[in-house]
Amino acid sequence: MTSEERMASHLASVVSGVGSFLPPRIIGNQDPPLSELDTTAEWIRSRTGIERRRWVDPGTSTGDLALRAGRGALRSAGDPVVDLVVLTTTTPDHHSPATAPWVAAQLGLGTVPAFDIAAACSGFTYGLAVADAWIISGAAQCVLVIAAETLSTITDPSDRGTAVVFADGAAAVVVRAGRSDEPGAIQGVLLGSDGTRQDLAVVNAGGSRRPDREGLADPADRCLRMLGPDMFAHAVRRMTEVSRQLLERLDWPVESLGAFIGHQANQRILDKVADLVGVPAASRFANIREVGNTSSASIPLVMRDLLDGEAVPCATRTLLTAFGGGAVWGAVALTWPDVKPSVEGHS
Repeated sequence: MTSEERMASHLASVVSGVGSFLPPRIIGNQDPPLSELDTTAEWIRSRTGIERRRWVDPGTSTGDLALRAGRGALRSAGDPVVDLVVLTTTTPDHHSPATAPWVAAQLGLGTVPAFDIAAACSGFTYGLAVADAWIISGAAQCVLVIAAETLSTITDPSDRGTAVVFADGAAAVVVRAGRSDEPGAIQGVLLGSDGTRQDLAVVNAGGSRRPDREGLADPADRCLRMLGPDMFAHAVRRMTEVSRQLLERLDWPVESLGAFIGHQANQRILDKVADLVGVPAASRFANIREVGNTSSASIPLVMRDLLDGEAVPCATRTLLTAFGGGAVWGAVALTWPDVKPSVEGHS
């Protein structure tokens, strides 16, 4: 559906609730195990923009975080009847089954359809795209999209390239059927992928290509590895391209943006993309300094912070963009929602 058809139909997917949850354990740049790396707290801050991040304690799973964030989003939306649950994650509770059905059951949503999406750091944009498609097609009236990650469980604490960056957290949004002129209405979605660059960020062992049934693989191959310089270049390129393309499709001048939220991968990436797209400084928002790179959860975590602080006026033109391993990328345009986050979660 084109933007003109969407506006003419007056049908839209509307963000009507937001929730989040961060595990209580805080790891600063000077704290173990980061303090044991061949680096300094200042090096980490200057290279990534991160000063602290949250890691789960042993025994806490992605599903546990997702449950708390999902409950908060539902309360924020007034506990609506949900037709679909979508969970975006790189760290599901199990290889099989998916984590989303368990979360849906724990939330008391009955036998609604529920499934996981594996789109790495772009997961939230993909999850919004799925919710939007189900609602616009008439297949659902209300969708719960949860982005949850426990990246510390697949990170090698001795690898400076990943240990200082990745973190844990979850955030969720309720998306319901509504009108295109409502605050929170999704105005456009654009996604992409390039499977020839799956090497940018990968866990080499443990999947069907390298099953490692006996657990004999090098521990490094069972953790997330990232080609840092290549990832930086591709993230900047793809996030810039997809942002420009979606703005052009919607005929939104970049000066009309009141809020620009990129995936919180690295502060230098965020700054570079915003500069290339031409986003005004006052419209750029981030929280990577406090929470690190939480992969698919990063964009909705920023949204939750901004809603808490009432930092963005209702109905403001907003652009979300992300890039992740796979390689996958996406952008979503919406008007800023009129939402009051629940007290549940975000500790």
